[in-house]
Amino acid sequence: MSTLLERITINSKQCGGRPCIRGMRIRVSDVLDLFAAGLTAEDILEEMPDLEADDLKASLLYASRKLTTQANTSWQQKL
Repeated sequence: MSTLLERITINSKQCGGRPCIRGMRIRVSDVLDLFAAGLTAEDILEEMPDLEADDLKASLLYASRKLTTQANTSWQQKL
């Protein structure tokens, strides 16, 4: 799974430092927004031919890890 996360890049000079996919100007949030809008993985790959299926998995994994990390930090601060 950690190799999936290597697909996510953060560059302060690109997209305002937001997490992107493989150095492209496609943000993780763009992929998540498309899923939230009801598109399937197949739809997204069709709309964005530069992406690969593992890029979509990486975006979901990144978001999950980010939320888990924030939730754990918030919980620990309450102690």
